[in-house]
Amino acid sequence: MHKTLLAGASALVLSLALAAPASAQAVELPDLSGQSLTVFGPWVGGAEIAAISAVIAEFNEQTGANAEYVGSDSLEQQIVIDAQAGSAPEVTFFPQPGLAANMASQGFLTPLPEGSDQWILDNYAAGQSWVDLGTYADANGEDQLYGFFYNVNLKSLVWYVPDNFEDAGYEVPETMEDLIALSEQIVEDGGTPWCIGLGSEAATGWPATDWVEDLMLRLHAPEVYDQWVSNEIPFNDPRVVEAIEAFGMFAKNDAWVAGGAQAVGTTDFRDSPAGLFQVPPQCYMHRQASFIPAFFPDGTELGVDADFFYFPSYAEKDLGNPVMGGGTLAAITNDSPAAQAFMDYLKLPVAHEIWMSRSGFLTPHQGADLAAYADDTLRAQGEIMLNATTFRFDGSDLMPGAIGAGAFWTGMVDFVGGASAEDVANNIETAWSNL
Repeated sequence: MHKTLLAGASALVLSLALAAPASAQAVELPDLSGQSLTVFGPWVGGAEIAAISAVIAEFNEQTGANAEYVGSDSLEQQIVIDAQAGSAPEVTFFPQPGLAANMASQGFLTPLPEGSDQWILDNYAAGQSWVDLGTYADANGEDQLYGFFYNVNLKSLVWYVPDNFEDAGYEVPETMEDLIALSEQIVEDGGTPWCIGLGSEAATGWPATDWVEDLMLRLHAPEVYDQWVSNEIPFNDPRVVEAIEAFGMFAKNDAWVAGGAQAVGTTDFRDSPAGLFQVPPQCYMHRQASFIPAFFPDGTELGVDADFFYFPSYAEKDLGNPVMGGGTLAAITNDSPAAQAFMDYLKLPVAHEIWMSRSGFLTPHQGADLAAYADDTLRAQGEIMLNATTFRFDGSDLMPGAIGAGAFWTGMVDFVGGASAEDVANNIETAWSNL
């Protein structure tokens, strides 16, 4: 089997035989003694570098290779420059599928071996979603699978203070219908259900795009979401307008949001969860991604002072448990035996469990042991990921920058400021048509 891992893993013994499906166990790594490998990625923080370095160290231990990690916060620009110069690293972790798709179409990526799609289907929760996210047209227009996701994040979360729920007699809702009913009950009881803030300096508006994307996945089939993101259906399609209006039910209702609807567009997203912790509570719920605890009051203990639940789906829609988030796609940017072996290594549960035992890591790999997560918060988020029936990447990140990081952001600010969903959608579609 494999060795006990000491670096950052609290001497946790990880067992491939117990944790991995049969297809994962079948991976055999070659002897790569003397071979070098550069792994390029977006992780530049000290804890992140330490984590990915520990993952690579185990690969070196198992194969005898000399692999090293290089990180950059300008990866999107640098990898294109390196590829065009013929000096690309062997393996790259792409933070945006769109960038990987562009490089695949230019012949700068190496397709994964035959059968890799079946491995993903067998080993990843919501496997077809991950196959789709790693499949792009090559230089000849033929679809090929180029990579799979490693280290993902979760956006479909609602944060709350358990003591506030307990004091008021509220229970965590299991469906969107229950969530709406809970919001109405909180108002009837004299409280305010939601804190929402869209402020983010030059990026003001992006939190609202996450709301709309999550609601699109709950109101309509994932195929509709895909068509919307690629503009195969226009931004002003009635189904998109419906999702924007659904967000408005939460954000444009003075009784439902702290400070009233006029405060939504001007409240900084980093400050918006503060109302959860006031006495009495300024709000009871806050929908935001897994990173938001970084902006909770100092000393907040997750699982005690604050907790989260899955942003639920509509029972009447019968669309399963869709999850929206992001992540990094591992792909070969300079083919070699060591590069192929490293991709095989990433299929092993141990390659996930090493980082799971630290922080800032979630995986849809069903063979990875949930017990390896560093804390109960990550473990619970990992369970949401494993229970997902559909995963979709943050839609605004897949749209052209002028739309996803431009017209969509500003349109949502206009919407909470009083513009109609139809007018906002029409304006965004016009901007897309003018690209």
